[in-house]
Amino acid sequence: MALTNLLSYKHSLYLSSSTSSLSLLSLAQKPRNVAISPSRKLSITAKSDDNETADAPDRLISAICYFYPFFDGVQYGKYVITQFTPIQTLLQPLIPAIRVFKSFPFNGFLVFLTLYFVVVRNPNFSRYVRFNTMQAIVLDVLLIFPDLLERSFSPRDGLGLDLMMSLDSTVFLFLLVCLIYGSSSCLFGQVPRLPIVAEAAERQVP
Repeated sequence: MALTNLLSYKHSLYLSSSTSSLSLLSLAQKPRNVAISPSRKLSITAKSDDNETADAPDRLISAICYFYPFFDGVQYGKYVITQFTPIQTLLQPLIPAIRVFKSFPFNGFLVFLTLYFVVVRNPNFSRYVRFNTMQAIVLDVLLIFPDLLERSFSPRDGLGLDLMMSLDSTVFLFLLVCLIYGSSSCLFGQVPRLPIVAEAAERQVP
């Protein structure tokens, strides 16, 4: 993946985008490496694909990262959310965070840069954290494609509108499943491997 080109292209998309109806919180915190003494270390550990252990702070940081692509692409759920009340109920607790995240057009891009340069490229974080963070980043980068389709066609009625609604709903549901699967797996110390993005993330994490 030509990551430099993706960074610059992602930046241009944020410059041209208008504020969505939903808005929300930048979750990419700048976590510090937590030193845990052997006597106080939690006994619950899990093995990653590389036989590394994932302690509680690593699990929490990794789980939080999967909110980033979901928040960045939540606008694709505009059709699904209005039609299905259970999804509205599920997302209700996240609305304040979404509003903060969407309140400033550059929030998504700043989170993107922070996660990549502060977490993924930082050897002080475990590979478990860096791999999961990279998966979240790659998933977010893939949102470029549905965004391009919407900007290129933007049908207002007929079959074109039906296809666009189906595309948006599919993207949203995929992001929702990735959020639930990725975050829950991390909280249990497992290594989620998301379809499409896992191999790309592996190549970017040394």
